[in-house]
Amino acid sequence: MSLRTLDSLGELTGKKVLVRCDLNVPLKDGVITDDGRIRASLPTLAALLAAGASVVVVSHLGRPDGAPDAKYSLAPVAQRLSELLGTEVEFASDTVGSAAVEVVGALKEGGIALLENLRFNAAETSKDAEERAAFAAQLAAFADAFVSDGFGVVHRKQASVFELAQALPSAAGLLIEQELAVLERLTSSPEAPYAVVLGGSKVSDKLAVIGALLPKVNTLLVGGGMLFTFLSALGYKVGSSLLETDQIDNVKGYLAEAEKVGIEIVLPTDIVVASKFGADAEFVTTSAESIEDTPFGASGLGLDIGPDTAARFAEIIAASKTVFWNGPMGVFELEPFAAGTKAVADALTRLDGLGVVGGGDSAAAVRALGFSDDQFGHISTGGGASLEFLEGKRLPGLEVLGWQA
Repeated sequence: MSLRTLDSLGELTGKKVLVRCDLNVPLKDGVITDDGRIRASLPTLAALLAAGASVVVVSHLGRPDGAPDAKYSLAPVAQRLSELLGTEVEFASDTVGSAAVEVVGALKEGGIALLENLRFNAAETSKDAEERAAFAAQLAAFADAFVSDGFGVVHRKQASVFELAQALPSAAGLLIEQELAVLERLTSSPEAPYAVVLGGSKVSDKLAVIGALLPKVNTLLVGGGMLFTFLSALGYKVGSSLLETDQIDNVKGYLAEAEKVGIEIVLPTDIVVASKFGADAEFVTTSAESIEDTPFGASGLGLDIGPDTAARFAEIIAASKTVFWNGPMGVFELEPFAAGTKAVADALTRLDGLGVVGGGDSAAAVRALGFSDDQFGHISTGGGASLEFLEGKRLPGLEVLGWQA
């Protein structure tokens, strides 16, 4: 791995450093509900400030469609970042306009500023490389060097991820270093037994990673909405549960491949089936083969793995030395359907080995269910980036920093 790291930037005293973080945190009524990604950015920002740099932070939040939208403002993030760093973070109400020019121009040595949402500018995510490069050049004018530390976006060829790294002396931040070190252990030298737990809604999002991991893992556990496509592939009726009919043949292929190479794919044996989608729904637990035999018939919705499955998954996790988990086991946001996800999370905290929570909804779930980050071996900040890394895909935001798979 030839990744350029912070040391490659040399002496930073008196220099301005532009840092691409991933501060895409969930907000409810303007209040941050999970500040995990902000906290993950702190080591790099603190190191740069300690080195005497003044720091200009950029990030996206949500999908504002290339124009300013108050509900996607990074202003609440600036406030929370100030609290966590213990120093005032100046906030610019635009990204490359007059407010940003003024804030960055007034930034003193050792000071830090956050610019407004990158995606308020359509050029950030443009398909046109020249548009992206022009926007990157405007950002580059604010600084002497660039640090890429938003792991959650390194799989995207976007202006602040790719072209900006070409426009300035650039290096990876401490978070990206940490993420890569963990993911390389999962791909290059996982200690056996190695179990992968996959959940979430769509099986189509996970098929590529299943194919890439099958030769490397000992056990693959399947939960979440994606499990019903697996059950359907086995010939079971799944009621009104989430089902991707166009993926059934693909799933059959992976089941056959797993059997051929001797990898166990563990599917739920019991399911929590509800009358409707809602916290006030009636629900029962039934066998995976009998989803339509509940009082709800063909309208029944599978919304969580059952207790027997949760116990089996926990047992397999406990017997493993390496575990990668991506995707909740059920609709954890609704209390009646959170037990499966909670059981997997709890088992992972007890693992005698390396346990990795693969970002995205999984990270949100463990925090929402009352677990703390330090109970796990590693919580990734990039769900999509983690999956694409494990698939063996090229990640442009890393390659531009010198990294080679």
